[in-house]
Amino acid sequence: MKITDLRCAVIGKHPILRVVTDEGLYGLGEVEYTKTYLKPFVLHFREALIGEDPTDVERVMLKIRQRGSFKPYGAAVSAIEHALWDIAGKAAGVPVYKLLGGKVRDKVRVYNGSIRRKRTGDRPEDYAADVKWMMEQPQNFFMVKQGISFHSNMKDSVEGFHYGVTQKKAGYHGAMDQGMISERGFNHMLDCVAAMKEVLGDKVSLALDCGPGWMLPDAIKFARAVEKYNLMWLEDMLTGDYVPWVNPQAYRELTTSTSTPIHTGEQIYLRHNFKELIETQAVRVIGPDPADIGGIAELKWVAEHAYMHSILMAPHGTANGLLGLGALINVCATLPANYIAFEYPSASDPWWEDLVIGLPQQIVRDSMVDLLEAPGLGLDIDAEAARKYLKEEDAGFFD
Repeated sequence: MKITDLRCAVIGKHPILRVVTDEGLYGLGEVEYTKTYLKPFVLHFREALIGEDPTDVERVMLKIRQRGSFKPYGAAVSAIEHALWDIAGKAAGVPVYKLLGGKVRDKVRVYNGSIRRKRTGDRPEDYAADVKWMMEQPQNFFMVKQGISFHSNMKDSVEGFHYGVTQKKAGYHGAMDQGMISERGFNHMLDCVAAMKEVLGDKVSLALDCGPGWMLPDAIKFARAVEKYNLMWLEDMLTGDYVPWVNPQAYRELTTSTSTPIHTGEQIYLRHNFKELIETQAVRVIGPDPADIGGIAELKWVAEHAYMHSILMAPHGTANGLLGLGALINVCATLPANYIAFEYPSASDPWWEDLVIGLPQQIVRDSMVDLLEAPGLGLDIDAEAARKYLKEEDAGFFD
């Protein structure tokens, strides 16, 4: 079997790629809908792929892996890797999790980081109302994640929140504010956490997506101040999101200063950039994204390494879309006991659920998703239904 083409179309806001072969099999991969601009970056790998056997996934990846980088530029490589596994599974007639060593769980736990409505504001009562709404959703999530501090609007809406420069309407996803947080800002965040925990109690767990942007003294002070609330984790306080470095030494100082679990990893590309973070036990939880780290095999390697160092695993995935859901389910079915849950992804538009073939009628029940048993990653796109969303330049995407 040989690869004959690599195609990419932006459907809704998602760059969707299609690896085509001479035997009629094809594989699909999906890039986060926050990265619409990556279509040309996906397509520049076309020459490297044509003529290769897609079922030799690692051999193909050796040609392109070194051309990726930290978020967002690991996404193209990662989505291609997903498509290769999709073909390999279809060729073997088995779900991809079978090719990754087989399942260790029959259902996969997820948490809510993406099913949300627009919050009414940034006051404690707004945060309380928001988590109450999330608790009432039919998925019955065991845990919700909320953005605060530099990962929320409060850096703009709370007067005098911090002493750094504030970028007003920066115009692109991933702009970062930084600076020492004021006493007013600090107390405001604590009030919001208290309000949310009063609603959630111990029935639904709470994690906070915090940044990046914190200075280390503030991060230590806040992590200690919220210890009494038994939070699942504080995410990306020092680096994360689109920050193209790791800073394990500072994270280790933060981690060893508090009993509140510290989490990072969504922006990190490749196992090599997790090495020091894991081996120095600089965090308690890592959250690589299979659509950014370099693919699902790369994520599994990192999960196994973290397991040997007693570090927990909670993969990121908020904007990975419904095809990205297939990749998350397959890899997380195979992960060791340090696995907590993955961040359930949403799509750019509600009509995506009408396009994707292979989804159960109710995807999440009591915070669990069933494994996908169809060969490959288990999901496909209804080509006829999707054609109306294609631009003229992408008319041949499904041919």
